[in-house]
Amino acid sequence: MNNRLLLTLGCMSALAFQPAVAGPYERQDFAKVVSATPIYEQVAYTRPSRECWVETVAYEREHGGKSKSATPMLLGAVIGGAIGHAVGKNDRRSGTAIGAVLGGSIGNDMGKSRRHSSVEYRDEERCETRQVREYEERLMGYDVTYRYHGETYTTRMDHKPGKRLPVAVSVTPIY
Repeated sequence: MNNRLLLTLGCMSALAFQPAVAGPYERQDFAKVVSATPIYEQVAYTRPSRECWVETVAYEREHGGKSKSATPMLLGAVIGGAIGHAVGKNDRRSGTAIGAVLGGSIGNDMGKSRRHSSVEYRDEERCETRQVREYEERLMGYDVTYRYHGETYTTRMDHKPGKRLPVAVSVTPIY
């Protein structure tokens, strides 16, 4: 036989009797879901809230007007001047002048006192925006219990799994 042929047959038979070193074997199967418990988390948030109400407001209103008439002051000055002239003993001019000034002032004050005010009431809407804190429960996921080949396992998922859960099954030989 040819040496080359013998060498090739020898190498092939040596490989045939070597133990196979294989990687993991993986496949997909389904496990039965036993329970899926929802997980909620309480979350706080703020939102604007507009509140309105009707308020009765008082307004002062003057009657008699703000008359620019000088009549009360002039009449007071004439009367005051006459009284000052009559009362002034030695110097009728200064008595007349002082009486006119005092009479004018008194007449002016009397003119103002004739004006009066009243209160008017009006309903006005008032509004205010406030930040209101509210709470809500948000679904965060599910705690899932499932059974595969008689063994029970748990996991957390972000969605509800249904009746069956796909699982990856991996088999690796042990040497």
